[in-house]
Amino acid sequence: GIDRMTTWVLLRGWMRETRHWGGFPASFQHALNAQKVVALDFPGNGSLYAQTSATSVEEMADFCHTQLGKLGYAPPYSVLALSLGAMVAVAWSESHPTDLERIVLINTSLAPHNPFYHRLRPANYAALLRFLLFGSVDRREKMILRLTSRLLINSEHRHEILDQWTSYAREYPVSRANALRQLKAAAGYHARLSVPTVPVLLLAAEQDELVNAKCSRALAQRWRCTIRIHPTAGHDLPLDDGEWVSRQIREWVDL
Repeated sequence: GIDRMTTWVLLRGWMRETRHWGGFPASFQHALNAQKVVALDFPGNGSLYAQTSATSVEEMADFCHTQLGKLGYAPPYSVLALSLGAMVAVAWSESHPTDLERIVLINTSLAPHNPFYHRLRPANYAALLRFLLFGSVDRREKMILRLTSRLLINSEHRHEILDQWTSYAREYPVSRANALRQLKAAAGYHARLSVPTVPVLLLAAEQDELVNAKCSRALAQRWRCTIRIHPTAGHDLPLDDGEWVSRQIREWVDL
């Protein structure tokens, strides 16, 4: 059954912040009957945009460990993490295994387990970097939404999300230098070859245009852990189908 005392920690990806979860944390907390749900921003993103981003995933994991202590949350934590955040969750399980009760990784990819061309689909590298370095905030956010969300949310809702994301980017701008530091961290991280010592659930989206779902399939085989694959969602699975995400996690935790 579910331990209601567990603190769930939510971690997002590259250049994203806690507000990009939208309404998901509240609906997730309700679905899991969880007592505490805390979303963290990495240095350089969101409310911490003025800080310098870490250039290694291990440093980001140490930050989570320290930050939760400062905020008064005691371990063990359950972690739900997306993309770069999922790499951080794995590194965290390596450096502070007693911190974590379980980890749920959404659309993750890990060296050395997955080849580079599965970890970030090559067609999208150049465009992403071009928009990062030279594009306007509006165009960049539009592109990120196009690459990360597959579900045909009615266009009005899509415009709403785009307006929100653009205003977040203006209020808490991620500097180019920090964006590149975060990319460097992601590119440089190599997970251990050993299987994580904490229980892992993998969630993947078949229509993910940034990270191939083969990455999660390969990890599931290697780690012999549970995997659930959404047939129509994209990279930002909690945005495309947050209810599905909560349901998979609830069923897995209840096992």
